[in-house]
Amino acid sequence: MVQDLYILMITAAVVSIVFKFLKQPVVLGYIVAGVLVGPYLYGKTIVSADNVKAWGDIGVLFVLFCIGLEFRLKNLISSGKIAAIGAMTIILGMMLLGYLVGQDAQFDMINSLFLAGMLCMSSTTIVMKVIEEAGMSKERFVKGATSILIVEDVVAVVLMVLLSSIAIRHQFEGAELLNKVLVLALTLAVWFITGILIIPTLLRIVKKHLNDETLIILALGLCLGMVLTAEEAGFSSALGAFVMGSILAETVESHRIEKLMTPLKNVFAAIFFISVGMLINPAALAEYWISILWVSLVIIVGMILFGTLGCWWGGATMRDSMLTSFSFVQIGEFSFIIASLGTSLGVLDPIIYPIIVASSVVTTFLTPYIMKAALPCYTFLYNHTSVSLRTKIDQREQQVAAAEATTASDGSSMADKVRHAVRNTFILKRLVNLFIKNMSAHDESGR
Repeated sequence: MVQDLYILMITAAVVSIVFKFLKQPVVLGYIVAGVLVGPYLYGKTIVSADNVKAWGDIGVLFVLFCIGLEFRLKNLISSGKIAAIGAMTIILGMMLLGYLVGQDAQFDMINSLFLAGMLCMSSTTIVMKVIEEAGMSKERFVKGATSILIVEDVVAVVLMVLLSSIAIRHQFEGAELLNKVLVLALTLAVWFITGILIIPTLLRIVKKHLNDETLIILALGLCLGMVLTAEEAGFSSALGAFVMGSILAETVESHRIEKLMTPLKNVFAAIFFISVGMLINPAALAEYWISILWVSLVIIVGMILFGTLGCWWGGATMRDSMLTSFSFVQIGEFSFIIASLGTSLGVLDPIIYPIIVASSVVTTFLTPYIMKAALPCYTFLYNHTSVSLRTKIDQREQQVAAAEATTASDGSSMADKVRHAVRNTFILKRLVNLFIKNMSAHDESGR
């Protein structure tokens, strides 16, 4: 195990330094490092695939936990319209494109549906990494983009249930899907309300006793506890990690936890992308290169089109809509999870997996460059569009700016609002009971 970790770290370090020197995305360097240590290049396994997969799974949890720490629940609620409309436009549009691509490739219905599911989810990990490396983490569009990614992750859980039902029974089980959605919604509501009411208060009480070591151990314990809770409830472990991160984001220690988690997140995130690279067979890339380019083109064009339309319909500015959609032009971890699901069920055509992994590599490589083209494309569109559309773009910009100014004037956190609402509910109940008791006493004295 130590030897495996040594080989992974040294290879990833050397390759990432080369890629930074060439001004290429570090994420892509990690994937190339995975190809170098993988079983296909030399005809034998240099490191244990099981160990790398286990570490990679932990990496996904830590990355999503940290994403949750950087996000506020009130941001999700304030971006609710953009998140819902944007995510559903992207998912439905990309699933339609993916299904048509599958039918064009003469896959059967089940393989076409699985392919559609793989193409409709952008990678939260990659998007956040690219935005961070581009120095745009504080941009306004990031809040809406993160909200859309969260909704996509939640929908992905439901989508896997639907695909499993179709693959096993070869028919649509609407009752099972509806039940899964209702259970998920109820579970998330209970988790967030309970967590926001209890955990921030407890951390305030013990704050003076928490040094860095104790705090990071407590945070990781809470994270892994929520992961186990999510798995026991039948949901994604990654969803549990994100939920706990979001809950801790409402505490007074959120920034401190985030700072302590960053080195750990970087190490395990690197291993996750190395594990993805280990799945790539260079011979398969050469054999299916036309299909890989075609699927990559569908992903890029589809994400830009449906992402821009969805964000605009959801109330975002045209500038933010295009920045969001241009950052979504890749597929990632959930695509691999859906592909693994199809493989484990024995319904996925063997040709699909290498094409999906390679398309993820291609689109990940291109994402930083496509994202840099967002603002020039927006400027071109604004300068060459009709007067009526330009007027609508200006009006939307003013509306969003006014809404931001209103939101900024209310500085209370979501946790404080929830606790205030609950306290008011209890107080109101006490007042009503007191009123009824007094009225009863008055009636008795009147007799």
